Amino acid sequence: MKSKSTSTKAAEMSETPLCGLPAEFYCAADYDAGQSTGYLMRQILNSVSQQVSRELEPKGLTNAQWVPMLKLYLGKASTVAELARVCELDAGSMTRLLDRLEAKGFCRRIRSSDDRRVVNLELTPEGREAAKEIPAVLSRVQNAHLSGFSVEEWQNLKGYLRRILETSHSLQAANEKHDK
Repeated sequence: MKSKSTSTKAAEMSETPLCGLPAEFYCAADYDAGQSTGYLMRQILNSVSQQVSRELEPKGLTNAQWVPMLKLYLGKASTVAELARVCELDAGSMTRLLDRLEAKGFCRRIRSSDDRRVVNLELTPEGREAAKEIPAVLSRVQNAHLSGFSVEEWQNLKGYLRRILETSHSLQAANEKHDK
């Protein structure tokens, strides 16, 4: 009598009695939201965001404000439309956020002389000064959250997260294709 192959055993081990399909990590019958990867990632993101906010508060930046400030500082966007896109915000939300940043003296909007529909953005000297602190804060907070990890574990974690993100992009593309 032959023994089962390793891959067959692994497939059987990943099956759950009520779901029955390999690679289904969750099953409605015994779903525990507190143990889901989505919940755990959200909890980590919330913790990182709260700590970053605490550290940037003395600079006058809220959690919602430091992201666009960093994008402008790193040259990821130069217009209101680009910034809204890279920050994944709608135009109205971006306008309100920029109103607050302008009121604090961190940025200014400049209407394009070539196309009046385009509004360019630039950081003020005060905005550049505040924004240049953001990478150091992000590095410090993330390193604190990763304390106890080896470099190899950190690299593996990033690889796993990239795989989830790539799968997410594939699912999104398939949904968009299906919706057309």
